[in-house]
Amino acid sequence: MTKNVYTVGQVNAYIKNMFTQDFMMNRIYVKGEVSNCKYHTSGHIYFTLKDETGALPAVLFAGNRKGLGFSMKNGDNVIVLGSISVYERDGKYQLYAREILLDGEGLLYQRFEKLKRELEEMGMFAPEYKQPIPKYIKTLGIVTAPTGAAIRDIQNISSRRNPYVQTILYPALVQGEGAAASIVNGIHALEQLGVDVMIVGRGGGSMEDLWAFNEEVVARAIFECSVPVISAVGHETDTTIADYTADLRAPTPSAAAELAVYDIRELEEILLSFRLELNRRICEKLERSQEKVRQFQGKLKLLSPENQLNEKRQTAAELEDKLRIYMEQTIAHRKYKVELYARRLEALSPLKKLSMGYAFVSDEAGKSLRDVTLLNQGDVLNIHMLNGQVKALVQEIHHMERAGGQQSGEKAQIEGSKERSGENG
Repeated sequence: MTKNVYTVGQVNAYIKNMFTQDFMMNRIYVKGEVSNCKYHTSGHIYFTLKDETGALPAVLFAGNRKGLGFSMKNGDNVIVLGSISVYERDGKYQLYAREILLDGEGLLYQRFEKLKRELEEMGMFAPEYKQPIPKYIKTLGIVTAPTGAAIRDIQNISSRRNPYVQTILYPALVQGEGAAASIVNGIHALEQLGVDVMIVGRGGGSMEDLWAFNEEVVARAIFECSVPVISAVGHETDTTIADYTADLRAPTPSAAAELAVYDIRELEEILLSFRLELNRRICEKLERSQEKVRQFQGKLKLLSPENQLNEKRQTAAELEDKLRIYMEQTIAHRKYKVELYARRLEALSPLKKLSMGYAFVSDEAGKSLRDVTLLNQGDVLNIHMLNGQVKALVQEIHHMERAGGQQSGEKAQIEGSKERSGENG
């Protein structure tokens, strides 16, 4: 009896082994609605899959979070890929998820995200591969449906902005079976025609309606096209794979036409402003040149031989005046000096002295005599006066000397004969 008794752990381990050996339980897709969704701090996500007939606990471990491409919440209809096993501690079985996909439209979204990640990893969204949109174009290629608002908006806006731009339409299927191949053919056809820029798009719709622009073949055709491509799919809130691979995304077909076709009126205004600016600068240049000509004419007039001669004459006349004034001043100064010297000479003149009662005494040789000690009795003296000359004979000599501040002296008696000379000259 006791041989057939098992522990709880043994039973749970046995049941877990049964699940492990079942191939179906190791890789199974389970469809249901999410409930009791809890994001644990460890990174694990615990939730329950339920339908109208039952419920199944499930867990997505943090290591498998790459298999979840959206933010899962209660009420989401999902398809879970994983395995079913037993959690031995509680004795409960649960679904261990490895990948979770949204059901229905969510499945399309998952396909969209998956292709987006793949193409991004390939570098097809890299900005360095984007071609610049030419500013001035002559031909505009359009890949879209021949009917509908998209083509009418593009053509109306294009003709209004620049009626000289030629628009070439490739009527493509943009929805349903064969739409992706039709869009690809249109891109290749317009590329061979050599249009300047290309618009690929359509009007708005559901995700299923726009799905042709999420196909990989369309994305690759846009990426590999040598002509710059503007994507214009749906409304502003719609986003497709074509938007990421295109060289430029426009929120609407109308906006794509505005981005592709330059407004000729704006160009005309720019050209007009350039012309006005050019005329203004030409006028300023002419005025500056005329002013330079006037300056050069003035300089030439100043440098002309006639003007140079007139200037030299004027300079010579000024120098002549300065020389005359200088000479007059010099002569006046010299006259003053001569008069000064004349007064001095007059003061020193012997005649002046003689006229004042003085006489000039000299020996017979005509040598001036000033010292009585040089005379002897019997010497002959010549005495010159203002109006004549006298010869005298020295009879006595008296020396004069000063003693005690009193003067003493004797008269020298001089006899001589007068010899008048020069009375009448």
